[in-house]
Amino acid sequence: MLIFRQLFDPTSSTYTYLLGCSVAREAVLIDTVFEQVRRDAALVTELGLTLTWTLDTHVHADHVTGAWLLKQRLGSRIALAATSGAAGADRMLQDGDRIEFGRRALEVRATPGHTNGCVTYVLDDESMAFTGDCLLIRGSGRTDFQQGDPRALYRSVRSRIFSLPESCLLYPAHDYRGLTVSSVAEEKKFNPRLGGEVGESDYVGYMKNLDLPHPKKIDEAVPANLRCGQPGNETTAVEEPTWAPLRFTFSGVWEVEPHWLEENLGRVHVLDVREPDEFAGPLGHIRGATLVPLGDLAARAKELAKDKPIVAVCRAGSRSAHATAILQKAGLADVANLPGGMLRWRAEGRAVEGGSV
Repeated sequence: MLIFRQLFDPTSSTYTYLLGCSVAREAVLIDTVFEQVRRDAALVTELGLTLTWTLDTHVHADHVTGAWLLKQRLGSRIALAATSGAAGADRMLQDGDRIEFGRRALEVRATPGHTNGCVTYVLDDESMAFTGDCLLIRGSGRTDFQQGDPRALYRSVRSRIFSLPESCLLYPAHDYRGLTVSSVAEEKKFNPRLGGEVGESDYVGYMKNLDLPHPKKIDEAVPANLRCGQPGNETTAVEEPTWAPLRFTFSGVWEVEPHWLEENLGRVHVLDVREPDEFAGPLGHIRGATLVPLGDLAARAKELAKDKPIVAVCRAGSRSAHATAILQKAGLADVANLPGGMLRWRAEGRAVEGGSV
């Protein structure tokens, strides 16, 4: 069985795809985004997968790949087209290569045109294809920079993508309208640039007269992506909190383990967001905790001391997770949630004030 997730970066409108083998628990990520590495790593970990490869469909001009950073964090290897001109990859891909992850595999199909090094990844059963910026949903990638060639792109789509089964689902690297997936049959019939009876000369004439603006991040993204995303003068590393050994969840919440909190109560402010009757109830509360019910937190966030990080706690960890978002929105950066809340705290036999024995 295939594990599949489609992820989205709203800043660059980039789709990242996670594919995993449910038997071997190995996975690949396609078209990662540097700023979303925490999210992607958290998802891989939560699903119990081992990330074996990060793949890029091409050298992107609108965002920096997360390939290098994921390699540092998860030990994954980097692969992209040999014709991309990039350095630092573990594998330079040729047309027809296969990338295996457990019992599943992706076939590499060279589809130049948007850039010289564009490839499309086709799932082993030809049920899915990841087209990068070559073929978009009802559109195509631009061809006016990075060795772009409208004739090459037209031929790539017609010969390498439209030749797939009509039921094959097509997943692009970008969409700016919120569209998520198409199919070979749909694009052959409805794509206004490349479908139907559109000829090569028609497409070339259309693309040469688009007059599109220069990509905003091209001067930053392209040099970094030619290094597979390794930070340099163009990029800034994603900063990690250092005040505690925190874990970032796929839901976007920083968490701290109970044993660390119990040993470091003097280094943080514990914020209890339960109701007053719960605070004084059977579960008790953590020594020194400040009570601010969740419903009052947004209005009272300015009252909280900022000299130490804040760990939010509730009964089971749900309300306190929401509390961390409220605190961050209020400008408090060093905040974390206590997963499992007071239920877990008591179950592990940790010290409380009040409560019942």
